[in-house]
Amino acid sequence: MSSAAVPNTTAGGDDNNNDDDSSSSPINLLKDSQTPHSLQNPPRSLLLPSSFSSNHTPQEIANHLFQNSEILAPMVRASTTPLRTLALSHGASLVYTEELVDRSIVSPTERIINEELGTIDYRVPKHTYSAKVQRRLENDVDNPDAKNGAVLLRIDPLIERNKLIYQLGTGEPNLALEAAMTVVKDVDGLDVNMGCPKKFSVSGGMGSALLSDMRRACDIISTLRRNIGCNVPVSAKIRLLDENDPKKTVDFVRGLVKAGANAIAIHGRIRGDESHIMARWGTLIEVVRELKLCGDVTVPIIVNGDLYTREDIREMKRRTGCDGIMLARPALYNVSLFNRGKEEEGEEKASGGISADGGEEEEVPISQFQQTNHSGYYGYNSPLLHSRTSIVQEYIGHCVRYRAHSKNAKYVVCEMMNARRAPTTRVPFLNMEFEGGQNIQSVCKCRNLNDLIKVWDCKWTIPMPSATKSVASSVGVEAQGDLHNYDDRYFLDHDKFRKERNDALNDQLSLSTKMSASTGIGEEKKDDDAPTSKRPKI
Repeated sequence: MSSAAVPNTTAGGDDNNNDDDSSSSPINLLKDSQTPHSLQNPPRSLLLPSSFSSNHTPQEIANHLFQNSEILAPMVRASTTPLRTLALSHGASLVYTEELVDRSIVSPTERIINEELGTIDYRVPKHTYSAKVQRRLENDVDNPDAKNGAVLLRIDPLIERNKLIYQLGTGEPNLALEAAMTVVKDVDGLDVNMGCPKKFSVSGGMGSALLSDMRRACDIISTLRRNIGCNVPVSAKIRLLDENDPKKTVDFVRGLVKAGANAIAIHGRIRGDESHIMARWGTLIEVVRELKLCGDVTVPIIVNGDLYTREDIREMKRRTGCDGIMLARPALYNVSLFNRGKEEEGEEKASGGISADGGEEEEVPISQFQQTNHSGYYGYNSPLLHSRTSIVQEYIGHCVRYRAHSKNAKYVVCEMMNARRAPTTRVPFLNMEFEGGQNIQSVCKCRNLNDLIKVWDCKWTIPMPSATKSVASSVGVEAQGDLHNYDDRYFLDHDKFRKERNDALNDQLSLSTKMSASTGIGEEKKDDDAPTSKRPKI
């Protein structure tokens, strides 16, 4: 991974802050107590040598990255620099970027070395936007980065080196290759999104649309593998293809591996499954067990879906023999779920993995296990977990560190605070209270990072390159004025907001259909989350 200037992150400051000084920004008052571990840069000794990738094959590198891994999943808006670096600080092995569509990352996007933040930024220059959007960028007072354009991807090469997987949204091999070649020197793996079931994704022939077209899916993988020109692994994230029959998913994975995929992540739901319904662990377990028995599938297999406790993770590993696990919404609920106990780490090192036959006799049906209120050391109230209040505070600290846009920070904090998209069987076991009494309404009233800092009473030293700089963030898709601008009603009045959004999306899709040929993909559920500005124009 390329290097960049790294800011001085030494903690410091006067312990005697005057919180009543209204002339001082709360951001400049965060300097009276010890910096949390997650806001400190790791020692260089923990990083792999830069020569590692040049001396090994893509498969050897993939095995090193993915075996015994615990991974932060790609999540739109959420899997940006603040959450990725926070997850790594709490024990995540790898982190995925949010999905970035091929067309969005290629020209005119520029690669910028941000010496102020010590990051590598992929930025769309301001002059490439319409006059209306340029004015909006210029007037974005909460975002000093906006004066130069929109930052699509911000990478911290010190923190994320040897740990960052770029997820690509694509439906065309040539575009996939062009996008991959743009970022390949700054990431440690390339992943093709074949699991997103949202309408904007499948309408562009991307995401789960590829599950219905093995030839095209394999063509994308083989094109990347043949032409990358370096040893960066290529992987894919898919869904179950059938709710009961594991063979369809197994055959699809075998096809991807034959095409050159170096690792596969499988989400335990099929297209059309809502997040509040339990993941199909029974089918997922059968799929992984069968894959482990296939002589032609020797790549790491990662499982994903409703792993809300360390007990869930341990049980899934035991029953499947999977090579790693991936966390999405459970990581939003409490990212310290990545913290492994010493006993658990010792078990993994001693066993070298768990056999695919499931080990001991399974006494508890898997559906019953999913609905159990796990207690004890690895349960919902495990001593390994940090308080959710402190996790949100740390996340806000990372937002300040990387100048995350306040709107995006609000969105992620709101997702951390609610269980709206958790399986209904899990909700009774999730503690949704916070030590300071914060709620969704109080967060939605925040208009900038300073407001968030006040609401969450953050008091940590933030390792910013310059304490005198105004802090806001890298502008995201909201600056482009598309249909997916963040709106507080997404959390405050979701049903009404979703109806209005779906009506707008249908109008846009109707117009798009008239302008281009149909892809032939079946109707999908409406999308509340996918960033349209990152989707190909259809």
